[in-house]
Amino acid sequence: AEVLGEPGPIDTTRIRRAFRGASDAAYRAVRRPVEGTMLSVIRELAEEAENPRHAALSPLELFRALVARGEEALARTPEQLAVLREAGVVDAGGAGLLEIVRGISAALAGEPVPEAPAEDAHEAGIDAIHQELSPFRYCTVFVVEGEDLDADALETQLERLGDSLLVVGDSAALKIHVHTDDPGAALALATALGTIEGVEIANMHRQTEQRSERLLESVADRGPDLGLVLETGIVAVVPGAGNRRLFESYGATRVIEGGQTMNPSTEDIVRAIEATPATEVLVLPNNSNVILSAEQAAKLATKPVRVIPSRSVQAGLAAIVRYLPSLSAAENETAMVAALEQVATGEVTIASRDVELDGVAVRKGSYLGLAEGEAVASSADFDEVAFAVVERLLGNGREVLTILTGADEPELAGILRRLEESHPDVELDVQPGGQPHYPLLLAAE
Repeated sequence: AEVLGEPGPIDTTRIRRAFRGASDAAYRAVRRPVEGTMLSVIRELAEEAENPRHAALSPLELFRALVARGEEALARTPEQLAVLREAGVVDAGGAGLLEIVRGISAALAGEPVPEAPAEDAHEAGIDAIHQELSPFRYCTVFVVEGEDLDADALETQLERLGDSLLVVGDSAALKIHVHTDDPGAALALATALGTIEGVEIANMHRQTEQRSERLLESVADRGPDLGLVLETGIVAVVPGAGNRRLFESYGATRVIEGGQTMNPSTEDIVRAIEATPATEVLVLPNNSNVILSAEQAAKLATKPVRVIPSRSVQAGLAAIVRYLPSLSAAENETAMVAALEQVATGEVTIASRDVELDGVAVRKGSYLGLAEGEAVASSADFDEVAFAVVERLLGNGREVLTILTGADEPELAGILRRLEESHPDVELDVQPGGQPHYPLLLAAE
């Protein structure tokens, strides 16, 4: 990006410099580079760009040569990495990088982007879903912003906390990725250097188990017919881009933007139902104000529809985790409604007026914490309110806590530190939800 951002025309000399810079930066960003990944592909592309035989080529001719070398490099990745060889696949990151190079080549030639060659795709065996678990539980990602940040010093400190460590950026901002059992400690190290944002904490062990269950169910029930029509589809009403991605990752076939002050109409829901490629459809309203519209839409739709009465985004998320597209709507409904009965939900919002709720004095502009619809705390101190909600939700032996951060991405280091101290055995999953009005949405199971 630095090379291509320089003023002047982009010629083959700058293209060569760009590929070399990208390759060097990629290898520097990884403490223990592994061949057979996209690192191998970008390295070979850089080598090909610098080949003296290409000195007189035009940019188009050079990119055609790069496409050919990239295809060879990608095909070699299973030879370099055992896990790819065992699964019968090539490296996904390298394949994505090659598609970018193909796209640039096609654009220079004034041609449509070609389809990837069929031989680049391989059918993975069923054993491929049993991926090796990291010894550490939490994938932790965040950005720290400050002055005179020292990437090497921070990397040395973080290395003691886990593995799969990446620290990239410059003296003003660093992005960190680490697998660790103590995400609070990682965030605390960064907080001492500046402000943190974009926090994502995912329980990798839980994700892998759920992925395996879903893939095994799909393989067992789908049979030889791989048609595009599902047995059961999902329509979900969701606020925030991050929440949308979460619901889609768990199988939502249609997502409608919605939430407080922006509820969809019955017509919006009917359109989404009819556009869902499924024999039957389940609707997750994810807001008590949307349930009635969803029920009316179910009556107007031309296909069978069942409404799962989720009253919040976080409750809907707990329900959709149980969804399997190969099961009937009735079977999915039973599992998803059971999930709703087991989850406790909470939220932190900002009070719009002075009021007393459930014996809690609330001042306009202060943080207000609710658990299961009941006010539990209100204060100008975000950490105090958020942790009061967490404490209420983790009662009754609940062991899993999901946190969806709002559009303003609140600071979480203090809360996570207190959570680690008071509930060290709780499984934690922090995701950027992006919802407006609510800095935090929480669910405990």
